[in-house]
Amino acid sequence: MDRSKEQELAWLRTITGELATQTITRLDETLPWYGDMPPGRRSAVGLVAQTGISSFIQWYEDPSSTPWIASDVFSAAPRELLRSISLQETLQLIRVVVSVVEERVAPRSEALREAVLHYSRDVAFAAADVYARAAEARGLWDARLEALVVDSILTGESDDELPSRIAALGWHGDGEAAVLVGTSERVVDVDHIRRTARHSGADVLIGLQGTRLVLVLGRADEQPRDPGAPQPEPLSFLEIATRLADGFSDGPLVLGPTVENLVEASRSARAALAGIAVARSWRNAPRPVPADDLLPERALAGDGLARRTLIEQIYEPLMAHSSELMETLWCYLDNGRSLEATARELFVHPNTVRYRLKKVSEVIGWNATGAREALIIQSALIVGSIAQHGPRRSAKPRK
Repeated sequence: MDRSKEQELAWLRTITGELATQTITRLDETLPWYGDMPPGRRSAVGLVAQTGISSFIQWYEDPSSTPWIASDVFSAAPRELLRSISLQETLQLIRVVVSVVEERVAPRSEALREAVLHYSRDVAFAAADVYARAAEARGLWDARLEALVVDSILTGESDDELPSRIAALGWHGDGEAAVLVGTSERVVDVDHIRRTARHSGADVLIGLQGTRLVLVLGRADEQPRDPGAPQPEPLSFLEIATRLADGFSDGPLVLGPTVENLVEASRSARAALAGIAVARSWRNAPRPVPADDLLPERALAGDGLARRTLIEQIYEPLMAHSSELMETLWCYLDNGRSLEATARELFVHPNTVRYRLKKVSEVIGWNATGAREALIIQSALIVGSIAQHGPRRSAKPRK
């Protein structure tokens, strides 16, 4: 090392404290976000700036140390600092430090001025690398946490930590939720699914378990645009599921029933999983198909949730309304949905049967005149009757 460089290094070491003081003052004067930070984080930012100045002197003494000297600037920063200031703010910090150092040392020699410029470039690249690695680690952590949340919803083994895990994922859903289940290849275009969901007014959690793809949908909590302008009607979950269908492979696609919030989504997931297991039994099933449209198949397959749904949504409301509607419905279904045959058996006019069937539709929301809905209603009457009267007891064997 020549004598002039030794003199410059000795001079740089004597003005280190001065440069650090000027840098902190300049940060306070030029960066509003720095003045708004809590004292602890202001101190951490100041420490990064001082480390940058000290590292510059080490780098100037030995430029071959660039890789570790530049990245060492950020090793003094606590982990929470990287989460509290953005890459843009970090680059603003570097710019302030470089300008202070350059103003003070550049007039001394051209070599020092060039050294400041080279070092500032290396530090900027080091900052970008630090934030890139942090973002990559965050992405991997988010993916693992998202898989854990989706698995908890599917198994119904949610605990008190589920809401905090959902919040940690940056979930923007608010209110109602539903679960969509289908199949997909191992390579899933996650970005496309999230983008489609966002444009449909929904947020989504994505889980891929082997070839089974699970989407947990929720209403996106968006800020109102113009209070005076008419707000568009939100899409139903079935319409949202239809838009997301191209993210799945060919095959059944089942949408679970809507629940009040994401924490209760396990009920929707159970229905969707039970539906996907029997969906191929309905030859002309739409895609996607609501899980409640598969209630007969699910009940036959032994799904207790389907049986309870049939009883609670169809059998019990009809029983509570009137025995007349129940009798008409039994006759209508037993006579192959023939109005005339039903009217003859009940000794009423066919228009009376039509009126009663319309009343049935108003009470339970299913129309008995449709082939598929008639099957659902008839399944509800059967499982409801079995639940009410109990299975027929077999005779005791003779000794």
